[in-house]
Amino acid sequence: MASDRVPTAKRLAGRSAVVTGAASGIGRASALLFAAHGAHVVAVDRAPEIEETVSMIRRTGGRAVALAKDVSSERDVAEIIETAVREFGGLDVCYANAGVSGGLVSLFDTTVEQFTEILNVNLVGAFLTLKYAARIMVSKGKGSIVCTASVAGLKSGAGGVPYSASKAGVISLVQTAANQLSGTGVRVNAICPGLIETGMTQPIFDHARSRGTEGKIGQLNPLRRAGHASEIAHVALFLASDDASYVNGQALPVDGGLSSSLPVVPRR
Repeated sequence: MASDRVPTAKRLAGRSAVVTGAASGIGRASALLFAAHGAHVVAVDRAPEIEETVSMIRRTGGRAVALAKDVSSERDVAEIIETAVREFGGLDVCYANAGVSGGLVSLFDTTVEQFTEILNVNLVGAFLTLKYAARIMVSKGKGSIVCTASVAGLKSGAGGVPYSASKAGVISLVQTAANQLSGTGVRVNAICPGLIETGMTQPIFDHARSRGTEGKIGQLNPLRRAGHASEIAHVALFLASDDASYVNGQALPVDGGLSSSLPVVPRR
């Protein structure tokens, strides 16, 4: 897959990067790819598997630090950004990717506690990460901040109520922040993944495999398949790098074409 490609030119050489939610899935794929392109990575997650992500980077000669932190905690986020500055001399790239799904709980079965927890991680976490990262970047006059949103934040039908609301909030946050940071040289963008096989979405894939309907996964998008974490990581790399120097305030769908249309049941 895309993550196995050997970089011919290192697009983040010598740069300092923070990647949250890096213990698995999109976050791990992005941390590994950023490091392969020369970035020094602060890899963040609440899960203990974050240590394995950093070990994988170090085994290939990269520089990385693991932090077991909660992005919904302002104190933790401040420490994350301080670590990047202390360990690597600054901050050039920040990928606010950490998130939780909450499952497909119905509107009437969703509790205030569930709704609040999902918003705290997905939206407040993105806000705090963006806020503290932008402070450092503004002081040096450049930087790239990327957030993971979702196609569920663009239209209904791709997630539960709190998850979709949180990701719509991330899109608005990115657009608003990009404009508030006007003239600073700091770019802020979001990626809106479609259905990607990660730890968070694993129950969907496991259920389909148990029923023998794995071939129907992703059937509503024109590519007729689910995506891979590495495919999102390459878009994150693009947005983080100078190749995207004129891309700002955008929410880019990476969904096999799902959001290009109103999904219908395919003709037999």
